Order: sequence, then C-alpha cells, then structure tokens
Amino acid sequence: MKEKAVYWIKKIKQWGKTALQFLLNPRLLLCLGVGWIFTNGWSYIFLAVGTACKITWMTAIAGAYMAFLWFPFTPEKVLTVIIAMFLLRWWFPEDQKTLKKLKDLYAKYHGQWIEWKENRKQKKEQN
Repeated sequence: MKEKAVYWIKKIKQWGKTALQFLLNPRLLLCLGVGWIFTNGWSYIFLAVGTACKITWMTAIAGAYMAFLWFPFTPEKVLTVIIAMFLLRWWFPEDQKTLKKLKDLYAKYHGQWIEWKENRKQKKEQN
C-alpha cells in the first residue's frame, strides 16, 4: 500500500514538473496571451472603454459576449489553444522542443480518442 502511494506521489510530481515547464514557457505564454486577446480580451477592452466613455453599444456587445462565455458549450477555450499553437508555429518555428511536446500530446490523446471510439463501436455492435 505504501509503495503505491510513493509511486503515485512521484508520478504526480513528475507530471507537475513537466506541466509547469511546458506551461511556463515564455513563448507559449505569449502565444496564449495573444490567443486570449483574440477570443476574450477584446470584450474586456470593449467593456472598459464603453463604460468609461459611455458608449452603450460597446458595453452591450461586450456584456452579451461575456454572458455567452458562461455557457458550458462555448468553444472559446479550445479556440484560444488552437490559435496559440498556430501562433507558436508561425512566430517561433525554431522552438522544436515545445512543438514536439504539443505533437506528442496530440498523438497521445488522439490515439486514446480513436481507441475509445472503436471500443464504443464494438460495444454497440455487441448489443
């Protein structure tokens, strides 16, 4: 029992260290920031400027978009990451380490998704 706990603690520490190194990469942070400005940041800017200058249409559009973001099905987080990956490839093509990690993560999770889909299909055929 104790060996399992030690194993999982080491595994979580290793995963956490890898995730922090990946996420705190300045190039990726810059690209995520710009991606966030494209997907969400403009609405905060509209809200601030519209409120300060009493421009009602800016405030209304920003408020409506921000309210839309609270729905659970909004794709803005996915779009932010996709934009960030595109910008990372475009602005920093020499950053092969981060790009390789992104490709490896994509391959891993895409493979898991394909496997889940096939298992689901087989279960449906059995029933």
